[in-house]
Parts: sequence; C-alpha cells; structure tokens
Amino acid sequence: MDDLLFALVELVLQVLLEFAAEIVMDLLSRAAAEVFRPEEPSYQIGTWFACAVYGALAGAVSLGVLPHPLFHHSKIRGVSLIVSPTITGAVMSGIGAMLKRRGKRVVRIESFPYAFAFAFGMALVRFLFAF
Repeated sequence: MDDLLFALVELVLQVLLEFAAEIVMDLLSRAAAEVFRPEEPSYQIGTWFACAVYGALAGAVSLGVLPHPLFHHSKIRGVSLIVSPTITGAVMSGIGAMLKRRGKRVVRIESFPYAFAFAFGMALVRFLFAF
C-alpha cells in the first residue's frame, strides 16, 4: 500500500515538474513567435524531435536543482515515463484548445504530440540520471 501511495505522489510531483518546465517553454515559444513571426514549420517530425531534445535539456537542468528521484525505492519505477508525459501533454493540449476558442494564437508546444515529446524527454533524463 505504501509503495502505491509513494508511486502516486511521485507521479503527481513528476507531472507538476514537467508542467512547470512546459510553461516556461510555452512562454519562450510565444516570445519567439512574437519576435520572429515565423510561418508554420513544414518539418513536423523535426519539430517533434526538437521538443524532445529541449525536454531532455530541461531534464538535465532539473537534475542540477533536484539531483535525486522525488521518492526512492518505488516498485513501480518507470511508470512515470508514459503516464506523466501523457497527463502533461493532455493538460497542455487543453490549454491550447482553450486559447484557440478565445481566438488566441496557439504555439506547437500547446498541442499533445509536442507537449508529450517535451515531457517524455524530460522524464527520460530524470529516469536515467536521477540517483
């Protein structure tokens, strides 16, 4: 029972950490879009891969701040590689949908595939290197 509780708390904290990093990425994307006013890039796979790399970089930065796993000795280690990026991607997609309904410009990180890629990159780095 304690392992399940720790796994759930770890999952929630992982989602919050990834979501905070995605908000920073979102703000940076919006600032860059305002400055450069780019056309939509035609290389969607390249953009997806770039989001994963930026997520991995964010994961490396987060290791400087939080070098240890959020909780130790979970028997369900690794579930956060799929669940937390999925939740984070869904939340960011919801934010994108809300902004679109209000007539605001939506950036790529506010869609599920790109938000998932960013969060997965971050989760993977934390999973591999947080000791």
